[in-house]
Amino acid sequence: MTALKNSVGASANDQKARFFLVIMRLNLKFLLISLCVTVALITFALWANCGVGHGFVPKWPQHHGDSADSPFEQTEEIDCIINQEYAIGCRKEGDEVYLPFSFLQKYFDVYGSLNVVDGSRRFDWTHSYGKVNYPKGAYDPRGIFMYFENYNVEMRDRVKCISAIDGVPISTQWESQGYFYATQIAQFGLSHYSKNLTEPEPRRKTVEDGERETATWIVPKGSSMNRTIDRARAGAGAVLSFSTGKSFDTAVVLPMDHVLDLVLSVDVLLKPNSTLCVTLQNRETQKLYHVYYILADLLIGVQDENIYYGIGLNCTGGWKHLTRDLFVDLQKGLPQYASTDKRRKMRRTELKVVEISLLGNGSIDNLTLSTSEHISHFYDAAEWLIRHQDPSTGGWPIPVRRKLGSGFGELARGWYSAMAQGHAISLLARAYYHSKGDKRYLRAALDGLKLFRIPSYQGGVLATFLGKYAWYEEYPTTPHSFVLNGFIYSLLGLYDLNSTAPANQSNEAAVLFEQGMASLKKMLLLYDTGSGTSYDLRHFTLGIAPNLARWDYHATHVNQLLLLATIDPDPLISQTAERWKNYMVGKRAPHN
Repeated sequence: MTALKNSVGASANDQKARFFLVIMRLNLKFLLISLCVTVALITFALWANCGVGHGFVPKWPQHHGDSADSPFEQTEEIDCIINQEYAIGCRKEGDEVYLPFSFLQKYFDVYGSLNVVDGSRRFDWTHSYGKVNYPKGAYDPRGIFMYFENYNVEMRDRVKCISAIDGVPISTQWESQGYFYATQIAQFGLSHYSKNLTEPEPRRKTVEDGERETATWIVPKGSSMNRTIDRARAGAGAVLSFSTGKSFDTAVVLPMDHVLDLVLSVDVLLKPNSTLCVTLQNRETQKLYHVYYILADLLIGVQDENIYYGIGLNCTGGWKHLTRDLFVDLQKGLPQYASTDKRRKMRRTELKVVEISLLGNGSIDNLTLSTSEHISHFYDAAEWLIRHQDPSTGGWPIPVRRKLGSGFGELARGWYSAMAQGHAISLLARAYYHSKGDKRYLRAALDGLKLFRIPSYQGGVLATFLGKYAWYEEYPTTPHSFVLNGFIYSLLGLYDLNSTAPANQSNEAAVLFEQGMASLKKMLLLYDTGSGTSYDLRHFTLGIAPNLARWDYHATHVNQLLLLATIDPDPLISQTAERWKNYMVGKRAPHN
């Protein structure tokens, strides 16, 4: 009996020992797991804190009230009273108050947008929408004009179309029916000159030249097409002549499937009631558009998907060279039968040329499609300036009335602009250089200097500030307006001509440039508001509130000074440019 008890007691002790060991093992595993979890949590916390505190973008300190508060703050809708004038809806979280960005945007004239970057959503805030373009080197009067390689003048909303008669823009900036505006035409030419220097060589495809390259045209019954020698033309080469009936089913047609190369170059000789038509197709929607070039004094006409450009009635019986950007010609017709959104969404890559057709009687030669023809557009602008310069004044008159603002007298039709003169001189100086010395361009540029010596009240562009400092007026108003960006553009024109003209013919431009630079240095800081710039000096001449420059004009001021700093080493110019650049990211001048 005693042995049995001892056996039972031993068995119980063994069970207790085994149970204790099991418990100890579980505790060790639990401790080990707890330790791993703790280390992982500490590592994650340290990593998260490091990412927040030392990221590429500094973080604005966050306030969440007392530490004892719940991490999930309750939001409360409250009213914010703005300068005791009106209320807007706001939100309160803890000690922080949040105002809607839509209010901040309008109130402080700032900009922002929600974006997704690397899969994460964020809000991008910008103080201005202007862009600073740093010069790539010292300014070269024979090279790129400022940053105009980025300009696409012909696609501006205030450009009605590109005239097929003259090859230059028709402006609607101040009159909706359209007119020739020398400033815009010069910008068009300068942008294409600059693009020619910065873009790759264009890709060209000669479609038909009457000799080496001949296309397979479809000639309907009753129509005719042949390649003959036109001895009246310089070079006396072969051309493609055609004769058809009046209806479009008799037209001579060249089917194509040509993408990307949408700049058409062609020599045309059209008889009355004859037409050159290019058919374009949207590759996504399959929609067809027809662009017609006809003998008419027509800027642009639209009928459904048919867009018409007149090449001039006086072209009857004479050859004319056309350089047309088909994408631009189509876009300028689209607004009249398509919504603005659809027009803006169309891309050059969506279009292809599917057909070229000839109707009536005439001839064509050197039919080419290419990616670009920048130099042709540049010379179209230069030739327009030659033809339309007033021989007595040397100026390019602006053919519309202009009133700069309340308090200024109206500028009557035919007024002159120092900015237009400067841009035109910049273009003509480059044409003189590029053409290897065509004196027509040099003479026109030199004649363009005349107005810089004539006071604005006598029809010129010269104003005087405080009776001491010469200023070349973009708008020769009464009283004087002293617009800054137009003045600097005129200085660039003077500098370009001084640097390009022969030494014995550049003295006048040099004197005018130095005179203008002296005035700029004396007057420049009058345009500094401490947080931006003033567009002009009407607050001085009219005694009214300043006309603050929009951010795009402010950016132009900065870009112009950065360029001038490569010409003139005076630290006033470079330091002012840097300070004005900082205004664009919200920095302001110190206050007391």
